[in-house]
Amino acid sequence: MSARPDDGRPARVDEAWRDALEEGLKSGKPVRLELEDGGRVHVDRPVPFVCVHVMGEHAADAARQIAMANASYVVAGSIERAAEVIDVIGGAMAERFGAFIVLSVDELGQDALLTDDAPYLPPFEIILSAPRAPAAQAAADAFESAAEAVKAKFRSPRIERCASEEGKGGQSLSSLTRFVCLSVSFAPIYRTPGDGGIYPALRERVVANIYDAGLKAIAAFIEQASHLKLTTHRALGRQVFVDAVRSADRSIDEIASMFDFLLAATPINSAAAWQEFQSGGYQREPRLLYRPLTIRIDEAKRRLFSIPFDHFEDPVLHALYREKQQELDLQLTMLAARDTPRFREVGRALYGSVRSSLQRAAHAILRETEAQAGGTSEPVDHVDCHHVASAAAKMIERYNAACPGFDATIELRDDLPAGLMVSGRRLLIARDTMLLRNRVEALLSHEIGVHLLTYFNGSSQGLWIFRSGLAGYEGVQEGLAVFAEYLVGGMTVRRLRLVAARVVACAAMLDGAAFQEVYDLLVKEHGFSARDAFGICVRVHRSGGLAKDAIYLRGLYQVLDHLRAGGALEPFWMGKIAASHFHIMQELGERGLLKAPVLTPLFLNHSQAEARLQRARDGLSPVDMAATEDF
Repeated sequence: MSARPDDGRPARVDEAWRDALEEGLKSGKPVRLELEDGGRVHVDRPVPFVCVHVMGEHAADAARQIAMANASYVVAGSIERAAEVIDVIGGAMAERFGAFIVLSVDELGQDALLTDDAPYLPPFEIILSAPRAPAAQAAADAFESAAEAVKAKFRSPRIERCASEEGKGGQSLSSLTRFVCLSVSFAPIYRTPGDGGIYPALRERVVANIYDAGLKAIAAFIEQASHLKLTTHRALGRQVFVDAVRSADRSIDEIASMFDFLLAATPINSAAAWQEFQSGGYQREPRLLYRPLTIRIDEAKRRLFSIPFDHFEDPVLHALYREKQQELDLQLTMLAARDTPRFREVGRALYGSVRSSLQRAAHAILRETEAQAGGTSEPVDHVDCHHVASAAAKMIERYNAACPGFDATIELRDDLPAGLMVSGRRLLIARDTMLLRNRVEALLSHEIGVHLLTYFNGSSQGLWIFRSGLAGYEGVQEGLAVFAEYLVGGMTVRRLRLVAARVVACAAMLDGAAFQEVYDLLVKEHGFSARDAFGICVRVHRSGGLAKDAIYLRGLYQVLDHLRAGGALEPFWMGKIAASHFHIMQELGERGLLKAPVLTPLFLNHSQAEARLQRARDGLSPVDMAATEDF
């Protein structure tokens, strides 16, 4: 919101500016004002603080970004102007909360501790000043502790404490305001020596670290001086998306929706390839064919990297979208390299290598279940694609009854390998699918109860990145989906062995093993049938070598570790997130930027689900999941 007089000239501070701010604060609605000196006022909701940056003679890009990352901030052209704005905001907020603090953020004119002849990178300066009052000192202590606790990749802070801003020259902000003022000035370590250029990644790290330390300082002050109760300092973060975030979010979603990476990387002639492999005596690698790409890779990349993230004013969201941009770039690069060795190598960057610990775990599962692999205890009652589609439709109807927006569709396809796949809001079922009857509910819980459910829950959030998926989300998604199979009693020994074998096959493929070598490894060393071994080989060798299949077991271990540590599953239903984003989801939830899941999985209502969940919390191995009396 910009306050201007009728003739279009910038508003004078004693005219519309003050009236607009006072009116906005009184209403409790978000306030956003442009000041005539190039500054800005932003208050997204009533909070007992304001972060201030006063523009000076030298550029202070990081300090400005830190201020603007907060739920309440002022960027002003002069100390006097800043003080006037603080007086209005502070007066209203102090009356409401019983206390108010000003966090002033600035940059020092130079990085004084960095010298040309330093053999190692020295620490950098942070000057921290606060009044002697107990609550103000508690804030300063919290800031200092948070700043020093950061694991520095390059340089660590050396913090100098003082009781006032005297000695910095000129009039201080603290002397012009009646409210407690915590002042932070830091060396511009993100600038290159001499020419004043920028280290972009270092600037982002400085902004994120000082922003977080500032919130902890404010929270410490509030705990002592205000009646406001906080569950975490993160609850003080922004609760309103600026237009730049929404615009970038829609652009990212549009690009992510232009292609289905997994569908584009999956062969369309799996049935014919199996016949070819059989007719060749299981000794000749089959030809795998792929659907034509429907996008121009160069055009998609141009659009992807033209999306601006510079005005997000939120370092957490900025990092999430940068990660997603990089992931989409890798996926597009892989599609451009389909059916070539480069596909495998770029995929290594996207999915990572198979760690030796995961390989050992997979081999252990195969070894421990070897005696059960050839048994006949499992039912031999199979159902076809039509039965699966009918059961899927009934499950979708149940979800739709709980939430009418759950409008997933079902497609029977001839161009997919046997099995099921989710693409956006579509459940794709291969026509030659044949499933054991006792595996239908488990597989539908996997595909509908996790993949489709998180797509629709993510669609209900304010940002669509939670439906297309945060970067790296697939690992924990597949882990949750496999865990869902266990919760409904559908984790068979054969299924567990397939998940483990994918890790072994994937590791071999990444080490350079050809299709035939991986096939022989599975059949001769691990006792898999020709059909199962072929299916695994097609999965890991598709498009030139896809490293994705190792993430199922890796993700399952992440879920089991999370539950054993006392973690909850609820945040994972909000959308498609990675395990590394769990704390971010909690933070965004605390800030009110995320809604509770519209839907929770039906498999949690299974008669044995709670008991099985408790076993997982008590400590459960993947082998235990397929070895309980439930099966």
